Amino acid sequence: MNIIVVGCGKIGLTILANLVNEGHDVTVVDRNPDIVNETTNIYDVIGVCGNGADCEVLEEADVSKAELLIATTDSDELNMLSCFMAKRMGAKYTVCRIRDPEYNDNSLGFMRKELDISMVINPELLAANELFHILKLPYAAKIETFSVRNFEMIELKLRQDSPLVGMRLMDLRSKYKAKFLICAVGRGEEAYIPDGNFILKSGDKIGLTAAPSEIAKLLREMGLLHRQAKDIMILGGSRTAFYLAKRLCQGGNSVTVIERDKEICEELSESLPKAVVINGDGAKQELLLEEGLHSVDAFVALTGIDEENILLSSFAESQNVPKVIAKVNRDELIPLSEHWGLDCIVSPKKLISDKLVQYARALENSAGSSVETLYKIMDDKVEVLEFKVKSDFPQLKIPFKELKTKSNTLVAGIVRDRKIIIPAGDDYLLSGDKVVVLAANQRLNNLSDILG
Repeated sequence: MNIIVVGCGKIGLTILANLVNEGHDVTVVDRNPDIVNETTNIYDVIGVCGNGADCEVLEEADVSKAELLIATTDSDELNMLSCFMAKRMGAKYTVCRIRDPEYNDNSLGFMRKELDISMVINPELLAANELFHILKLPYAAKIETFSVRNFEMIELKLRQDSPLVGMRLMDLRSKYKAKFLICAVGRGEEAYIPDGNFILKSGDKIGLTAAPSEIAKLLREMGLLHRQAKDIMILGGSRTAFYLAKRLCQGGNSVTVIERDKEICEELSESLPKAVVINGDGAKQELLLEEGLHSVDAFVALTGIDEENILLSSFAESQNVPKVIAKVNRDELIPLSEHWGLDCIVSPKKLISDKLVQYARALENSAGSSVETLYKIMDDKVEVLEFKVKSDFPQLKIPFKELKTKSNTLVAGIVRDRKIIIPAGDDYLLSGDKVVVLAANQRLNNLSDILG
C-alpha cells in the first residue's frame, strides 16, 4: 500500500519502520530537512520536507494515490488539519494522533465525524490502559486482550522457584485443572512455538492463553495469584500518568503521583482530586522512601527519561515493592532493563506501532479484512493475530489433527458463542468463530495463510 506518515518523531519513526518491514511503500513528511534526510538515508522511504497540512506539500507527497495517511506530529491540531486536507485531496483512510485529554473526552466522536478521520490513536491513553490491566494481574509482565473480552493472553517470566520449571508441556494438563495453553516461549534470543515435549527452564518468557477465570485458577494452583495492587505510586506527571491515575482513582485505588514541575502538580491536583500529588524530585531515593515506597503495592515509573525510569524502578525492586513497571521507549534500553531484573516494561510507541500494523494489514485485504487484533510478543519475534472465520475458509469442520498447517504456526484459542475452546486434535473451525493464531518468523494476512 501507499502510505504517508506525517511527523518523524519517536512515534512516527517507529510506525514507518514497521510499515517498511511489512512491505508498504512509505512517504514521510516533516518540516525539519535534517530529519527528512536522516530518515531517507536509514529507511527505504520517500521524503518530503514541509508542513503536513499544506496542500502543496501533500500534493508533492502524492496524497491522491495514498491508501492511508498517518499524522503523528506533536501538535493535535496540525494532525487533525493534515487528516482533513488529505481526505479532501483523495487519501482513502486517515489516522490521527490526538493526545490532549480535553480532545479525548466528549468531543472526540464529533471531531472524528466532522473531519472524516478513520481512526484516532493516543499513545499515552493506550499505555495507561495497558498499565491498568497489568496492575489488575500483578504477576503478569504483559496482558493482551482480544475483541471478545473473555479471552486473554498473558506473558510471564519463569523464576527459578517457579513450579513450571523443568516440566514438559504435555504434563501440565494432568497436573493443573485449569484450561490453558502455553503457546509461545522466549528463551534468550530465540522464540519458539513449542510442542508437547518442550521442557520449560528458569528465565523463559512464556505466552499463556485462556479465559481470565482460568488464568486466575492456574495462578492460584501455582501459588502465584497475588492480590490486585491497591496502593500505587506513580513517578512523573505525564499524560500517561494522568490517564492511569484517573482510571485507578475511579476504581477506588489509592494513588500517589510524584512530579518535580510545580505547575504540572497544580494541574494534576485540580483534575485528580482523589489522588495525592507530591511536588518533588522523584529521582531522590529519600523522597520515595518518605512518601511510603515500602508500603505500596506497585511502583510505576512514567517520567520522560527512560534511564531514570529504569534506575528508579530498579531501586523500587531492591525495596521489595511487589509490582514494578517502567515506561521505556528506546528499543536499545529494553534488554538493559531486563538485565537489571525489570520484567515489566511498557512502550507507548510499540503499542501504537502494533495497532497501526494491524490496521494497515487489515486494509490490504480488498475483500474486507478478517484480522481483528494483532500483537507482537517475545520481543517482536512472534505475532498473535485474531481472525474472524469466514464462510469461504476452505477447511471448515476439519479436525485439527487432520489439518495441515505451516510450521511455526499454532491455533491458540477459539471463541464460539462467547465460549472459550482451548483446541485439541478433535476440535475444528466453524464460520463465525473468532480464532487466535500465533506465527513465528512469518507474516499472516488472513487465516488461510496458516494452511500448509
